[in-house]
Amino acid sequence: MSSIGNGYGLWSLVAVNSLVFIIFAFSFFKPTTKRDWRTLGGFSAFIVALFAEMYGFPLTIYLMSGWLQTRFPQTNLFSHDSGHIWWMLTGRQGNPHLALPHILSLVIIFGGFYLLATAWHVLYEAQRNRRLATTGPYAKIRHPQYVGFVLVMFGFLLQWPTLVTLVMFPLLVFMYVRLAIHEERESDARFGQAWRDYATHTPRFVPRLSRGDTVHIQ
Repeated sequence: MSSIGNGYGLWSLVAVNSLVFIIFAFSFFKPTTKRDWRTLGGFSAFIVALFAEMYGFPLTIYLMSGWLQTRFPQTNLFSHDSGHIWWMLTGRQGNPHLALPHILSLVIIFGGFYLLATAWHVLYEAQRNRRLATTGPYAKIRHPQYVGFVLVMFGFLLQWPTLVTLVMFPLLVFMYVRLAIHEERESDARFGQAWRDYATHTPRFVPRLSRGDTVHIQ
């Protein structure tokens, strides 16, 4: 394992980067209920698993090294740049950080965090006034915060996929869908017809491309 070391084994970076993104998400999401903590907990596990391979030990590259070495014999598989697997699999040369997948991943990640931040402010005001959140991102989709978390994770998968995070991603999406459905049942019980009118006009996760009427409930 002596060849594994160029850009890896940096466990302090694993801890620092994990904490930065988890605290970043916490500051935007501000969990208060058990459901909120489950949402943040799943996201946090994904982030730790990601950075553990990005800066700690490249488990995915190690497990795939035999197959990758036959396809890319001239490539140093355990250099840090090789962790950008999408870039390597296309046989591209140069700095992967300047490539379209990496740039696109950053746009998606920051877009996800922006959605988390804007959604939280709308939700906070709605909860404080004991009414439905139906403005801002909530005018387009019913669960912008869950979508924000999924966008951030998808952005990281586009940038640095690993076997562990590829397995975790669909499981976390499934968990968020379950949590969203449970949340909707609570909203239905609490707000009744007002919630049903809002849900009829507002998609759950994917906004409509065409502009339609949106219900604004005071």
